[in-house]
Amino acid sequence: MKIIKRRNNTNLKRINEILKVFNKYEFGHVTEKIGLNNKFSFFKHSDELEELDNSLPVRLRMALQELGPTYIKLGQMISTRPDLVGEDIANEFSKMQGDNPSIPFSYIRKVVEEELNGPINEIFETFNEVPLSTASIGQVHMAKLFDGPNVAVKIQKPDTDELIKSDLAIMKFLAKRIDKYVPSAKPYNFPIVINEFERSILKEIDYNQEFNNMIKFGSIFEDDPSVYVPTAYGDFSSKKVLTMEFIDGEKLADVISSEGIYDKKLIANRGIESYFKQIVDYGFFHADPHPSNIYILKDNIVCYIDFGMMGVLDDEFKENLTELFIYFIEKNINGMINQLSYMGILPDDLDRKALKYDLIDLMGKYYGVELKGIHGGMLDLITIMRKYNVILPREFVLISKGLSMLEETGIELDPEFNTINTLEPYAKKTIRKELNPFKLVDFVKKNIFEIEHILKTVPMNISKVLYKIEEGELKIELEHKNLEKMINRISMSLILSALLIGSSLIILSNKGFMILDLPFLGIIGFILSAIIGLWLIISTLRSKSY
Repeated sequence: MKIIKRRNNTNLKRINEILKVFNKYEFGHVTEKIGLNNKFSFFKHSDELEELDNSLPVRLRMALQELGPTYIKLGQMISTRPDLVGEDIANEFSKMQGDNPSIPFSYIRKVVEEELNGPINEIFETFNEVPLSTASIGQVHMAKLFDGPNVAVKIQKPDTDELIKSDLAIMKFLAKRIDKYVPSAKPYNFPIVINEFERSILKEIDYNQEFNNMIKFGSIFEDDPSVYVPTAYGDFSSKKVLTMEFIDGEKLADVISSEGIYDKKLIANRGIESYFKQIVDYGFFHADPHPSNIYILKDNIVCYIDFGMMGVLDDEFKENLTELFIYFIEKNINGMINQLSYMGILPDDLDRKALKYDLIDLMGKYYGVELKGIHGGMLDLITIMRKYNVILPREFVLISKGLSMLEETGIELDPEFNTINTLEPYAKKTIRKELNPFKLVDFVKKNIFEIEHILKTVPMNISKVLYKIEEGELKIELEHKNLEKMINRISMSLILSALLIGSSLIILSNKGFMILDLPFLGIIGFILSAIIGLWLIISTLRSKSY
């Protein structure tokens, strides 16, 4: 009971500190409206009710920076979600930088020795007490393994996870009250923002997750000499300590301003090509590819660092996203709307006509201009979606922001940089994949149990319909037009269905005469199915034209 009481007292004290900062930056009206002014004895009551004016983004950024590491990380995450909070706040929060003072080495030593189970001088041959860099939740020191290379050791600051979990509880409490009692704050979706932040930061403070990310990311480029991924050392890593290869290279941010040392055009192309490879080919991508997280090594090799925040796409989302890119490049507005609907992003009650006009205006912005990049248009699309209160998938926004960073960096490296030229081969690959008749085989394999369930329930559903007919409970209204043609098409459709299912079962059996490692009869069945399906489509279109 004493522990619970102490924790509650700590949270109440922290809430009071937060409210004081809110008041300092003219958010007294918010604390007034959510009913907290009179509940905290340390909080000075403010009689002024300020409005949420144009200075809101700046005041919010300054408040979050003053509140410390957890809130700085919150601001940095918000800067990647303009779809939730709008471009103004997202852009302002992209400036979010904490002072990030280093902590005494005695605390670092304690964390390392507790996590790696031994004295630091027995684990590392040397360990530099002066940090290479300091972030809000951890700092990096250079060290050397016994009979091994130089390494960078990332150590989490003491009590960081406890502080973050405490701050998250308070954030959720305040976000719910603000969303409930401050109508003008509703468009900023504070509860959703905090839930998104919680998922992100809990992964980031678990260095085991980052270690796994490095291993997986490294496997993507193991056969690609143009991209390098640092080696991670599992024997010297834990939840709060991550040991990786020390990278002796130049930050991309510094390469931009250098002269005559690097092939900047080649670096720009390698950067964007590696990003599309992550997204389209593997569905696992670096979610924060800003110039400080990319190093350039000898021979213009691109090296990613900092794998705390990654994006993950399933196969369906990868294909759908690439198709959306294709529609955008072709300025196909109806295709974009249909694709967004197919992806489940647009709600059924959305005013599609109004959305279409907004997209026409968006395309007009690029009409007649050679489209060299997509990041500006994708960010404009996010702004339009927010206008209709459409919350986009997190990965969609992360990709848009990532492309924005890489395209802007690419243009700084090479004024003639063209993202579209890099995207086109991936777009063509997606189209070929969609047109591949064997894609149906993969679909059947992945959904074989669902198909089996449907086939099993067909007799029962037919029995139910016949029972209703027998009891006179089923009423059907028919208008007989071209009934004979319709019966023929239904018959052909049934034959087509039988052929597809039969061919799929033959393919899955993997027996008989084989061509291209597939049963010959199954291939013939799919070819016949394609011919019948094409005939049905043509006959249907002809009948509609009369």
